[in-house]
Amino acid sequence: MNYLKDSKAIGIFTGLSTLLLLLPILVSAQQNNSNHMQHDSTHDNHHKSHSGHNLHDKQQTHHNMVLNHNGMMMHSNANQLPKGCEKIAKDYNFTIYAGSQYATEFPNKVFGYSDYELNVEPCSRLAITFINKDKVRHQWMVHGLPRYLYGQGMFHLEATGSKEIAGVFIVPSDHKTYLIHCDMAQHMEKGMKAQLVVGKGSGNLWAIPGVSADFNRGNYLPDKIWIAGLVVFIFSGMLAYKLYK
Repeated sequence: MNYLKDSKAIGIFTGLSTLLLLLPILVSAQQNNSNHMQHDSTHDNHHKSHSGHNLHDKQQTHHNMVLNHNGMMMHSNANQLPKGCEKIAKDYNFTIYAGSQYATEFPNKVFGYSDYELNVEPCSRLAITFINKDKVRHQWMVHGLPRYLYGQGMFHLEATGSKEIAGVFIVPSDHKTYLIHCDMAQHMEKGMKAQLVVGKGSGNLWAIPGVSADFNRGNYLPDKIWIAGLVVFIFSGMLAYKLYK
């Protein structure tokens, strides 16, 4: 009888420990999955709105579009300050290269950028020169900018094969991390994804080559998981002991 009683207590202790230990992990995983779904939804909505640009942009002058044999530039802004900015904090000049040669150091990547992360001060003005080293079109698009200032909330550079194009935009006063990517079919999935960190940023985006993992382990397993495990272990032991008595 004592053996059966001991086995029952051990079983209860083990079961409760496992359940309570897995609970925060499952919650974190669900939150991470929701974040991925929200990101994918935002990208899909952008893609739907972007698909209509070819039909309408020539008639909509507020899109501030320049189209020539080198490619296309949309929503350039060199002077109008975003809300919360009293003046231009700093001027930056970046030359960004795009092409397959910038993906060679990353497994399973086909295309890439010369720079996968840009760090700037809030309210800064960025002059971007985008140079395409491939024979196919590539884009350098920033998402999440204020829609009252940038159509669809984006700044867009697109260079045809072996060409270059340039544009200027001003970042808001918020400390935020913005998505940069190429919206050509499968180009982002194959490596053309970067981030613009304004001020302190708002954390790394996932799957930035050389910056962050495809799936951030920290989003699934909390940094202090060992503390949670210890608390769960003690709680389960006390509960099992009480049931055993």
